[in-house]
Amino acid sequence: MSNPKLEMLTPQNSQLIFIDQQPQMAFGVQSMDRQVLKNNVVGLAKAAKIFNIPTIITTVESQSFSGFTYPELLDVFPGQKLLERSSMNSWDDQKVRDALAANARKKIVVSGLWTEVCNLSFALSAMHDTDYEFYMVADASGGTSKEAHDCAMQRMIQAGVVPVTWQQVMLEWQRDWARRDTYDAVMEVVKEHTGAYGMGVDYAYTMVHKAPQRAEGTHEVLPPVPAK
Repeated sequence: MSNPKLEMLTPQNSQLIFIDQQPQMAFGVQSMDRQVLKNNVVGLAKAAKIFNIPTIITTVESQSFSGFTYPELLDVFPGQKLLERSSMNSWDDQKVRDALAANARKKIVVSGLWTEVCNLSFALSAMHDTDYEFYMVADASGGTSKEAHDCAMQRMIQAGVVPVTWQQVMLEWQRDWARRDTYDAVMEVVKEHTGAYGMGVDYAYTMVHKAPQRAEGTHEVLPPVPAK
C-alpha cells in the first residue's frame, strides 16, 4: 500500500498506549476540562477491552511525584503490568520499546499527558527510528494550556501523526453495526461515556424501541397532577 494511513484502524492492526494518566500530570492540564478528559480516557480503555486491543500503560515517577494511575483506568485492565519510567520520553525506555514490539502491530493509538511533552517526544522519536504509525487521541490527551496542546498536535501532524478522537477510534474498530459480538458492549460505552449521543441512545431504546426502564418496578412513576 502506497499510503498505509489510508488503511482503517481495526482490532487486528491496532495497539494502544496510555502514557502517564496520573493525577499530578492531570493537575497541570488546562487544555480541556479534566473530568471530561478522564471520562474520555476510561471510555477509550473500555473500547480497547471490548475489541481485545493490546494495551500498554506507562507511568512516570509514580512514587515520588506523579501519583498512581487513575483507578478507573486500572479497573478496566485488572492485573495489568504498569511500565514505570524516569524519562519524559517513553521511547527512551527499553521496556516500552519491547512491549510495543511484542504486540507486533504498526498502528499505535496514543492517549497521554502531557501532549506537548510525553506524547510528542514519544511519537516523533519512535517515528524517527521505526515505521510505526501514530494515531494521537486528541480528546484523551491533555496539555498545560490549549495553545500548548494545539501546537503540539500541529507539530505532530506535520511530522505524519494522525489526529483522532476517542469515540472515532471506538466506532472505527466497530465499523459495522452488524457485528453483534461487540455491538451491545459498545452501546454500553456509548451510553455511559459519550454524553448527548449516549442520552439519545437511551431515549431511542426506551421510547422508540420500548426497552424497559432499568430496575423496572423499583420506582413508582406518579401520574401528572391535574391542573386546578
